[in-house]
Amino acid sequence: MTAFHVGIMSGTSLDGVDIALTSFSPASPRATLIGALCLPLPPDLRSDLLALCQPGADEVRRAGIAGQQWARLAAQGVNQLLQQHGISASQVAAIGSHGQTIRHHPESGFSVQIGAPALLAELCGIDVISDFRSRDLAAGGEGAPLVPAFHAWLLSDPEQSRVLINIGGFANLTLLSGDEQVCGFDSGPGNVLLDYWTQQHTGQLFDADGTWARSGQVIPGLLDRLLQDPYFSRTAPKSTGREYFHPAWLQQHLDGRHDRPADVQATLLELTARTIAEALAGCQSQPEAVYICGGGARNGFLMERLQQLLVPRPVQSTAALGVDPDWMEAMAFAWLAWRCQLRQSGNLPAVTGAKGKRILGAIYPA
Repeated sequence: MTAFHVGIMSGTSLDGVDIALTSFSPASPRATLIGALCLPLPPDLRSDLLALCQPGADEVRRAGIAGQQWARLAAQGVNQLLQQHGISASQVAAIGSHGQTIRHHPESGFSVQIGAPALLAELCGIDVISDFRSRDLAAGGEGAPLVPAFHAWLLSDPEQSRVLINIGGFANLTLLSGDEQVCGFDSGPGNVLLDYWTQQHTGQLFDADGTWARSGQVIPGLLDRLLQDPYFSRTAPKSTGREYFHPAWLQQHLDGRHDRPADVQATLLELTARTIAEALAGCQSQPEAVYICGGGARNGFLMERLQQLLVPRPVQSTAALGVDPDWMEAMAFAWLAWRCQLRQSGNLPAVTGAKGKRILGAIYPA
């Protein structure tokens, strides 16, 4: 009988909870997406989670309550997805839940994800595996990015060197070369600043297809100042988050400027595209092809800019490899749960900087 795994991912964009129902075949290797859904975060919960990304009063209580609310939403989605596909809880081997990151400080040896995994196990009647970053951090790693290990397992091809670029709130690169060497790291902001600026000036949650950014003009002086941030010149392993690239970081660089909002948006999109392209140019080996996943794959203007910056290599979504770009990360956390149950490692030391391969995750039995 097929054993299924569910992966849950709620990323730095804070737009919703992605849930993927998957099955894995170790022989191929192959990952089959049975079904998936995204539940939007209720506005109050989204506001609470955003607030927890920065220091504030009564944080422990607020984090505890928000984590329970997140778990209840995730459980609703899991139960809905299983019902849609006629699969019972007993057929699911485990749920891999990343939870919601509210702080990421690898320089201090910790990263905090909330999501009440014990409550999630109780509500779903399925074992939950969570807290995937801690073991890598304990071994001296960054605890992120973790998805490159899944990329390497599923999408390595000895006939083609390729880079997979996940563009969510932040952008991370996985370089897969034919000799099985894997390089991966966070290049910097993906959609996080674009979404913030869009919400501030248009009332929309995001700039659909990059249409608003396309209407503006890049501000060279502002772009140069943004690119001078020391994070971009740091060597890998490295990872980042809202603790570093946040609204105050942007406002500091704007420094009272009164540029047209659409021009700032165009500049922020160029920042994302340029930092990805420059990060890739800094890698020792260069890929033959570029594949994009995450929300950025649906931003037509961003995809155009990446194609222009990365010519002559083709830039496509991971759909060209048979993996829906919207569900790559949720599938990755289902895979990490599967690896944990098999007592197999889930990190790549060359990516995170850990001392060695480690089994990731803490198990909360149903």
